[in-house]
Amino acid sequence: MNTQQSSVLTAEHAGPAFPGPAAPRAAADTDQFVRELYAEHGTALLAYAARRLGNDLHRAQDLVQETAVRAWRHGPALTLSADGIRPWLFRVLRNLVIDEHRARAARPDVLHELDDVVVPVADGTDRALTAQVVREALTELTVQQREILHLTYFRGLSVNQVSECLGIPPGTVKSRTYYAMRALQRTLTARGILG
Repeated sequence: MNTQQSSVLTAEHAGPAFPGPAAPRAAADTDQFVRELYAEHGTALLAYAARRLGNDLHRAQDLVQETAVRAWRHGPALTLSADGIRPWLFRVLRNLVIDEHRARAARPDVLHELDDVVVPVADGTDRALTAQVVREALTELTVQQREILHLTYFRGLSVNQVSECLGIPPGTVKSRTYYAMRALQRTLTARGILG
């Protein structure tokens, strides 16, 4: 805005620094007032509000718009010069931001209907289904792999006990257990149990 326009605006909208309500403007004057208000102060107001609202740009735009509406309601008593209206705008915006924070603290952000809430119930269904899938996956292993897994994991025998039971060296027990677990893992991954 050039100096001549600024002086015209100042002359048209001159008034006290803390104006009271005034008569509404004509539609053409209102459009011009709002356009000039946003052109002069909109970016600074939006940056301030967004920063104070945790970068919530949509909510910041709403509060800047409300600030502009309140400025418009005060009518010709406001001046669009930076010295006349800017401190007033920031004070109004600051109060709106404080009100926003208070409102959010007083009520939850999102309310859910009870029908929309899924509450997990520990009824053993998941465990039973997983056990069934593991049983089916074990059928795809060799007899030797199933036997080693049964002794080490299901019966809980140590490597030395399995070694004595099967009559094989402990290193062989470890090796067979490792390869049996890898085969079981591949089978479970193919069934969608493991990612």
